[in-house]
Order: sequence, then C-alpha cells, then structure tokens
Amino acid sequence: MANAGFGRTDLVRFWFGESQKRTPDYIARAAIEAIGDGDTFYTHNNGQEALRGQIAGYLGGLHRRPFGLSRVSVTSSGVSALSLTMQAVIDRGDRVVLVTPVWPNIPGIANLLGADIVRVPLGAREGRWRLDLQALLDVLTPSTRLLILNSPGNPTGWVLPPEDRQVILEHCRRLGIWILADDVYERLVFDSNVRSASSFLEIADPEDRLLGVNSFSKAWLMTGWRLGWIVAPAELEVEFGKLIEFNTSCAPGFIQRAGLVALRDGEPHVAALRSELEASRRAVVAGLEALPGVEALVPDGGMYVCFRIAGWPDSLTLALRLVEEAGLGLAPGVAFGPEGEGWLRWCIAADPAALSEGMERLAGWLRRGEGARAT
Repeated sequence: MANAGFGRTDLVRFWFGESQKRTPDYIARAAIEAIGDGDTFYTHNNGQEALRGQIAGYLGGLHRRPFGLSRVSVTSSGVSALSLTMQAVIDRGDRVVLVTPVWPNIPGIANLLGADIVRVPLGAREGRWRLDLQALLDVLTPSTRLLILNSPGNPTGWVLPPEDRQVILEHCRRLGIWILADDVYERLVFDSNVRSASSFLEIADPEDRLLGVNSFSKAWLMTGWRLGWIVAPAELEVEFGKLIEFNTSCAPGFIQRAGLVALRDGEPHVAALRSELEASRRAVVAGLEALPGVEALVPDGGMYVCFRIAGWPDSLTLALRLVEEAGLGLAPGVAFGPEGEGWLRWCIAADPAALSEGMERLAGWLRRGEGARAT
C-alpha cells in the first residue's frame, strides 16, 4: 500500500500503526543527555538495572502486585520481544494458537520458526469484534505449545474480557500451555474507570507459563526508538540474556535512558493520548456509520477502527482504488490474515483535521459512485 502511494504528495495516510505526533521533548532530551554523558557502550544483555527496576515498579503499580527485577528483560523493540519469546518456547512443528485477525508479524515470526499455526477468528457481532471463548478452548488441546493473544488488538481494537482471561489462564495452566500476551496497546483502552486493559499479569503466578511483551512505541509515541520489554518467569532470565545476545546483544543505553524517563514522567501524557484517541474513535465511527453501505465496528482499545463497504469483498483492491481515486491511504484487512478480508483498517492516531479530511474523501468517493464498481 505504501508503495502504491510512493512519491504522491496529495494523500492522507492512515495505513501505518503509529501516531502522527512526534516523541515528547522530555523523552528526547533524556536520550540527548545520555549521549552527552557517554552512554554509548554495550549494556547488560537483559537491560540496564535502572530501566529494569523502573519497568518492574511501573508494572507493580499498574497491576497491583510486585514484579521482581529478574522477571524483566529489555529488548530492542516490541517486535524483538515477540521474536525472542517465541524463540524461547517454540520448536519446529509445535502447535501455536492465534486469535485473529492479528498483526502479520506475529504469525510471520511463528512461521519462520516452523510452527503449526491454528487460527481462531473473532466474529463481528453487535457492532464489535467478539471472541467465541468455547471455540478457543476447544483448540487449546494438550498438544498445544503456545497461545498468543494481542489485547487490545491490532487491527481490531478487541479487548479480552476479564472473565474470559481467568478461564483461559486456568485452562492453559492445567494443560501446560504457554501464553504469550502482547500487551503493547494495554494503556490505550477506552474505559475511564481503568488505567489499562485487563492483563494476565494481574492474575498469573510468577511461575506460570506466561510471557508478557510490551513496547514504548504506542503509549509513549516512541515507534522509531525501538525499545520494548519482556516479563517472564524468573528462571528464564539467563536464557533470555543469551537470546538477546544472539539477536541484538543489547538495547542502546541512551535509548534505555529515554525509556526510563518516559515511564517515570509520562503518565499525564499517556492520559492525554488516551483522551485524544477516544475522541478520534467517536468521530471516525460516527462518520463511517453515516455513510451509505458502510459497516464500522466500535473498538474498545488500541488505535484503529475497522470497517467494510458493501459490495467490496476484496480489501486490497478496494484499498488500492481508494489510494488512486480518493487520495486516501488505509490498510487492507487481508494484510492481517484471511479473517480480515473485506475489512479496512483506519489508524485514528492522527490530527482531527486530517481525520476529517480523510472522511470527506471517502464520502466523496462514495457519492461519485466509485464505491459501487466493485471488482
């Protein structure tokens, strides 16, 4: 999709999963100061102790229970955390269960490791994405090695209900199945009564087969910095240190300093970002629902709204047509697996004026009749 719009200056782009805002200055200054202090050498494989401690304290406050520093490893991005955790527990031929549609890097990493992937699709019901819990439990058999859950989800904005989380944990604990929880969007949840989406970290025992991954990219606007973390049973600390050594050796020290400051001082910023995203969600969903032939699903978290246009089952063809004929860049649902076919993903982490312009372009395209010419 990006290649289709390469070189064009007349596009409004909502296809990438990142905010259009730059990283806050207080975070950038911390990295600059760290470089000035000479923090440009190798660091501990698992991360600098100061940042690991900051992450442990942050998680403890967020999830209302203690987290030992030995459970935390710092990684060079959230996707690196995903790759490392799968490397730790997957062998070729292992059965891996995914809830889909999902960000393509997740099944892509599992495929690279030779996993046998089983997909459990969310369904569109009552204006939201919904999980059939029993369908998921039915495929979580004793032969399953790993369950991967991304909540709030990309591209769906689906949030795992707390009551389902408990059932899933007990089921996987009983059968010895590892759970990989992708919590990258956990702070971007549209519920003013909670600080984050429901997390397995709140209810799991420290020794449970639970691997939590997170990133500074979304809630702290640090996509280009490439910094994330893993939470794992303490006995895996040394093993993750080895895996990090073989993959990236370590995250840069000056970037770790920026992450520490983001966690320490960033709560007002995270709250403001959540408020902005919730306003964007309301505006985009309302705008889409007002258009003829358009069905939009309401996300409960994350940075995206999924919608589909009647008569357009081929999401890639539709997305390419919107680039060419409307100057509107959206992500085709098929990029997130066959379960996403027919849908488009709109990243709402954008300026309200840009969102309004995008909606006007889509409405104009539909008014001109292009939307009726499905191929």
